[in-house]
Amino acid sequence: MKIIACYSNKGGVGKTATSVNLAYASALSGKKTLLCDLDPQGASGFYFRVKPSRKLKKQSFFKDVDCFIGAIRESDFDNLDLLPANMSYRDFDIFLSRMKNSRSRLKKALKAVGNEYDVIILDCPPNISLLSENVFRVADKIVVPVIPTTLSERTLEQLYDFFGDKKYQRKKLLPFFSMVQKTKKLHNGTIIKLRKKYRNFLDKSIPFSTDIEKMGVHRAPVLAYARSRPAAKAYEDVWNAIQDKVKL
Repeated sequence: MKIIACYSNKGGVGKTATSVNLAYASALSGKKTLLCDLDPQGASGFYFRVKPSRKLKKQSFFKDVDCFIGAIRESDFDNLDLLPANMSYRDFDIFLSRMKNSRSRLKKALKAVGNEYDVIILDCPPNISLLSENVFRVADKIVVPVIPTTLSERTLEQLYDFFGDKKYQRKKLLPFFSMVQKTKKLHNGTIIKLRKKYRNFLDKSIPFSTDIEKMGVHRAPVLAYARSRPAAKAYEDVWNAIQDKVKL
């Protein structure tokens, strides 16, 4: 089993769209895949038309194995299951702060289903917290969508600094460019600069695309309804690049 987190400490960078499409790409490749939504907004569940469990709340996510397993739902697609989020997840940090070994609780929860899946993809909320530190510890790789703009550049630097301060493994981080508009000089210049600064950037990127924006209308991955379009091909390319890094 490999655990791949889709994380950014900045919102609005296409994190959930990436999680949904990578999970679908993983399932398409024949791997039994679980998409675990850790964001209380529950957008991954919305895209897959899956409602969250009412029982998986508060500490039960980290303590009640049967409840955790029972909250997993099948999607409409082969090889792809989903653990949808609910609004109680907004208090994860409060619950974690009261628990022993608070930075390894997610690892224990995921261990309960580890033998059932080839790949677990984590859709993470955009903050640095006890929950995100759990993610940093448990993930084999952390894919980081980066819009090629000044603010995204700043938050990426903050993330690398945090990993350095906490002595987390920076080699886990796999940033890639998201919402790229090649007609913009700022985007092109930022891409060149950041690729020089961070050598582990994936060489594939996701374009800004109306096909991706329509995910909310279709309530499905781009790869499911616009397979031949450039955005879908881009997600496939990013997934293939991640597979090479994770050795799937």
